[in-house]
Amino acid sequence: MNAFGRSFRLAILGESHGPCVGILLDGCPAGLPLSEAEFSVDLERRRGGAAPGTTPRREDDRPLIQTGLLDGRTTGAPILILFENKHVDSSAYAAIQHTPRPGHADWVALHKYGGFADMRGSGHFSGRLTTALVAAGVVAKKLLGSATVTARLLEAGGSPDIETAVREAMAAQDSVGGLVECRVRDLPAGLGEPFFDSLESLIAHAVFAIPAIKGIEFGDGFAACKLRGSQVNDTLETAEGRTSSNHAGGINGGISNGNELVFRVAVKPTSSIRAPQQTLDLETHQLTTLSMGGRHDACIALRAPVVVEAVTAAVLADLLLQEGLPRVMS
Repeated sequence: MNAFGRSFRLAILGESHGPCVGILLDGCPAGLPLSEAEFSVDLERRRGGAAPGTTPRREDDRPLIQTGLLDGRTTGAPILILFENKHVDSSAYAAIQHTPRPGHADWVALHKYGGFADMRGSGHFSGRLTTALVAAGVVAKKLLGSATVTARLLEAGGSPDIETAVREAMAAQDSVGGLVECRVRDLPAGLGEPFFDSLESLIAHAVFAIPAIKGIEFGDGFAACKLRGSQVNDTLETAEGRTSSNHAGGINGGISNGNELVFRVAVKPTSSIRAPQQTLDLETHQLTTLSMGGRHDACIALRAPVVVEAVTAAVLADLLLQEGLPRVMS
């Protein structure tokens, strides 16, 4: 449901226009140094209003650490981190109570929850909750030892000229998606299991928890199906597992092989756009035209890389803890 992980467990909470969003982290080792200031860099990367094409909604995004921290170190108890929602304007959402947005969760939320879901600002479906995921990632990254997780936006709207693609979409009152690549360096070999808990499966599970993610590929990904084995097999060069190439993306048999972990995710265009779209009026059962107001990203992919980093770090921290690492020293 709203929880993920075994040894490092995340439970996400809140709605976009409710009092707050937040994350409950369980299983973090005691004694880990942690301060509010450590969250600022990654939270700033996720915030709206920092670049053209992102929502003008500008929240403080100050992490309110409620539990699990004493004198600047984790206690081993669950860590509850909340973020207040202050810059809220729900006026644009009254118009969509009976006219669901094409491509959005409006209709499935109505169907699943019988009309009781809080859909102001998209409610619990909102990208606003990725603030909480980023906070979890800040803690998780501190548990990875020498391993580093970095993600970047490679293209938007199918073009490496991201700025132009976003600008043209904004001019058309439309939106564009993007392609995000994530790389993990200095990851030890041996993380993951052969089948249901393969490293790919766990990362994909976590990545698809990010709103708007529609696809994922590891290493050569879908391009590998057009090649021969002789073209994609990575030759082993050292007893430590280093290979001459990395077509596999750092994973064999569902288990990390010690080489760089590489994967890419597809982010779909934002569903809420000002350009007129056709939808169904659920009261009259007639087709109608919808033009969405409010504050929305023309390219949500601009803010996705740090969220991809966060969920990836959470998966890796969980696996490392299952292996008995890391151990926090006082």
